[in-house]
Amino acid sequence: MANKNNIVIVFDFDKTIIDVDSDNWVVDELGFTELFEQLLPTMPWNSLMDRMMKELHDHGKSIEEIKQVLRRIPIHPRVIPAIKSAHALGCELRIVSDANTFFIETIVEHLGISEYFSEINTNPGLVDEQGRLRISPYHDFSKSSHGCSRCPPNMCKSLIIERIQASFAKEGNKMKMIYLGDGAGDYCPSLKLKGEDYMMPRKNFPVWDLISQNPTLVKASVRDWTDGEAMERILIGIIKEIISSEEEEEKEKEKMLSSDRYKISVGIVHEPLLPLSLPVPLHLVK
Repeated sequence: MANKNNIVIVFDFDKTIIDVDSDNWVVDELGFTELFEQLLPTMPWNSLMDRMMKELHDHGKSIEEIKQVLRRIPIHPRVIPAIKSAHALGCELRIVSDANTFFIETIVEHLGISEYFSEINTNPGLVDEQGRLRISPYHDFSKSSHGCSRCPPNMCKSLIIERIQASFAKEGNKMKMIYLGDGAGDYCPSLKLKGEDYMMPRKNFPVWDLISQNPTLVKASVRDWTDGEAMERILIGIIKEIISSEEEEEKEKEKMLSSDRYKISVGIVHEPLLPLSLPVPLHLVK
């Protein structure tokens, strides 16, 4: 692997790494779409998914059946090479998603890419003693609000981005972030990116629409993408651009240091020396 650089890449999961929404995929593939749509207006999405897992369990759907559905989820063939290449170039990869740990971990393990991610931030998904999958909110909104009116009650992704930024700042490390996402929930974190960062919204998806309404609100450079092939090309291009720019900066610093050292050494050699004593004319010597 290449030397670790200061680039952190944050991926959304649904419709970014995979080509569909994992929640809808499981519900649809197991035949519970109608019930899901009936319940959707009555509760937050995260609570609804926990309820749907109860319905699946009550109707005899096993955890293994859910895993089998997840393992055949569609993904563009260039996404995995993009992830592997970014990692090989020395980037740190993280996932920030409103899906859940059970779905994401099952999929990335099946795809053989779990080792490339240093962190997965998402809603907890655990199998209980009865063999039912329980999905909990990342932020427990029954106890307190996360305070962001833009985001769903269970997760504000910008709070996660701010935590990542603060952790690097605390360690005294500079960091450039590349954020990839598609949904409305990816808009809030895009507003927290800095001028040296990059935002990669999926074109013609909700986050792209929101950014397009007032592009000046996003300080980061915006590079949109359409599919896995475009994602790979643009993402790797940005990484190489950053690395090349930083190498040039290092070369300039070395030139300046070398120039300063030369000036100092020249100054020492040519600095006029004051005489230690003045010569006394012979006729004044007694």
